[in-house]
Amino acid sequence: MDNDKITLAHGAGGRLSQQLVADVIVPILGNPVLNGLHDGAAVRMEGHVAFTTDSYVVQPRFFPGGSIGRLSVCGTVNDLAMTGAVAKYLSMGLILEEGFPLDELRRILQDMRQAADEAGVVIATGDTKVVGRGAADGVYINTAGIGDIIPGTNISPKNIRPGMNVILSGCIGDHAATVMAARHGITLPPDIQSDCAPLAGLVQAMLQAAPHIAVLRDPTRGGIAAVLNELAEQSGTGVLLEESAIPIRPAVQGVCDLLGFDPLYLANEGKLVAFLAPEDTEPVLQAMYAHPLGKEAAVIGHTTAEAAGQVGIRTSLGGIRVVDVPLGGLVPRIC
Repeated sequence: MDNDKITLAHGAGGRLSQQLVADVIVPILGNPVLNGLHDGAAVRMEGHVAFTTDSYVVQPRFFPGGSIGRLSVCGTVNDLAMTGAVAKYLSMGLILEEGFPLDELRRILQDMRQAADEAGVVIATGDTKVVGRGAADGVYINTAGIGDIIPGTNISPKNIRPGMNVILSGCIGDHAATVMAARHGITLPPDIQSDCAPLAGLVQAMLQAAPHIAVLRDPTRGGIAAVLNELAEQSGTGVLLEESAIPIRPAVQGVCDLLGFDPLYLANEGKLVAFLAPEDTEPVLQAMYAHPLGKEAAVIGHTTAEAAGQVGIRTSLGGIRVVDVPLGGLVPRIC
């Protein structure tokens, strides 16, 4: 392509639109399904399927450990994984602002391709729109995904009962702290970066160890506080957390202290929460420890018959405080 920036003509459906697809998108994301360039993709599925969609507006677009491109693939793959499904196909919708640099678009697409390869998912179809200067913040991405639900799984909040253990797959707050630090010009240690990662492989290992996991959820916007409150309300059980058991990196806690945030409410993009029976806990933990994304897994609490629909946390001093539902977006543009 002759141009180095997106123009309104790239979204008009003419020759420049065709060149954008042929010269930029297909060379990076191309595969036998996408390369057909039809109005839709014809794909094969097996039995019971899960379907989801999400949109991504994170700012800044690039941050240590990820980008809006990587996030748009991992987030949708993970939503499918939380239903017990193995993602097979994604769609991609790009909303591009006039003047957006093509080199930056290529970086984003390359990150999408890398994440899709990691997750074993095919980007099967897509769409591109261009809006005028000031009408968008560079680029927004929508991805929708479809996957096969693993036979024998039944992932639902309705399965939660009192006396179940709550497992967290690793340290909380890494993603939100990284994005906030990049946004505010705060320098973090090099080992602190976004946890953005596809969780499908970890989920499959967990379900092989214990097929009857009650529920899985990825604590993205609103963090584990939002997710656990939602599950407590949906199941009619109480959840009691142990503050000392919740893994958090000191540098992330430091960012929270500096900016006035509670890590329980920070978004994660490569972590999951699982509710399961006591007899399934040890096999699942061992399976998680053996996976790169589950090495820091921990039991962080349990469900109770008391305080139905509420989440509490036992502090280091022995008292119990209520963990409320977040009232709004504590950290906007985080995904």
